[in-house]
Amino acid sequence: MKWELFLATLTSGAAIKSFVHERLEAFLPQNGRQIRGFVFGLWVSALVGVGGCTSVTAPSTDSRTRVQAPAITSVEGWGGTRSGPSSVAPHKLTHITLHHGGVSFTREQSAPQYLRNLQGWSRNTRKWSDIPYHYLIDLDGNIYEARDINVPGDTNTNYDPTGHALIMVMGNYEEVQPNPAQLAAVSDLMAMLAAKYQIPTSKIGGHRDYSNQTVCPGKNLLPYLVDGTFRREVEARLARR
Repeated sequence: MKWELFLATLTSGAAIKSFVHERLEAFLPQNGRQIRGFVFGLWVSALVGVGGCTSVTAPSTDSRTRVQAPAITSVEGWGGTRSGPSSVAPHKLTHITLHHGGVSFTREQSAPQYLRNLQGWSRNTRKWSDIPYHYLIDLDGNIYEARDINVPGDTNTNYDPTGHALIMVMGNYEEVQPNPAQLAAVSDLMAMLAAKYQIPTSKIGGHRDYSNQTVCPGKNLLPYLVDGTFRREVEARLARR
């Protein structure tokens, strides 16, 4: 393949992923390790996505934790805006708490648009500084950055989310089952947070563990917390450091 054609494909997210994951080695020189690294870097920094640009931070190993950090789409990547300086003091993270959206989310919907709508509602209707969660996960297990992790989240229920890293899985898990990609993304993200902020796995829980006003994260996500699945998955990832 000619280099001009290869470089032209960098404008397409699907093509980039195809080259990186399936055919990259076949088109580059056998001794082209540096070239491969350069091309992978282009893939990471390329703006791709559904219904707009998506800036994705590639999987990496945090030098402080030696835990594989999952790819996370930035606020700018899904078309959101960061909140200004917070009047609330930064919090020390001590818990990892799982939520669900509580409303249907289907494959016909755009995750970036969902996030933009949620950010607008949070600020304009609820008068919160931002989306109430720190990270959200879509149907394909893609992880999206939301509220600044250093700022406590918000809630409609009677618990104080200060100290909680809040993860929300898009969808209503009273009605549908989580899929393997989502479950893996939850475990990967929890492991990253546990390692980075030194949060023990005993502090992994769900929204309903702290409030009697909700069934969140839903009866179909709850079992993975109750039977210790998420804790075991996180511990396994931490053990590989």
